[in-house]
Amino acid sequence: MTAQEVNAFLAEVYPQLNDAMSGYSVVDVVPGGCTVRLDATEAHLRPGGTVSGPSLFTLADIGGYACVLSHTGPEALSVTTNLNINFMRKALAGPIDGLCRILKFGRSLVVFDVEMRTCSDGLTVAHATGTYSIPPGQPSNA
Repeated sequence: MTAQEVNAFLAEVYPQLNDAMSGYSVVDVVPGGCTVRLDATEAHLRPGGTVSGPSLFTLADIGGYACVLSHTGPEALSVTTNLNINFMRKALAGPIDGLCRILKFGRSLVVFDVEMRTCSDGLTVAHATGTYSIPPGQPSNA
């Protein structure tokens, strides 16, 4: 699936993603990975003007999901089984890119990592690793 196809699919099967705090999108898909973006606004900030942890956690999770979708096709029932995140530095409002890599694409599990960087200066604000479970019968060739 292309970035546009993944975005359209997410809008169809997961419309609540961009309801209350919109700003999440897939901007690029490449073999073995993808790039997702959060256009962080005032709605994503915690006190002190910092992009909130839950907003960055969502970006990482959407990155893993987009990797799975872009490599297996439109299967809505893939689910997160694990996600660990480390926050590196303060992120201000503005675009933040999540550079996602598939580390292992198995028969039933996809292991990935996501480096989240501010677009303004390219500094890493968070790093996450995670695992998605793929429903039986989906392709396993990343």
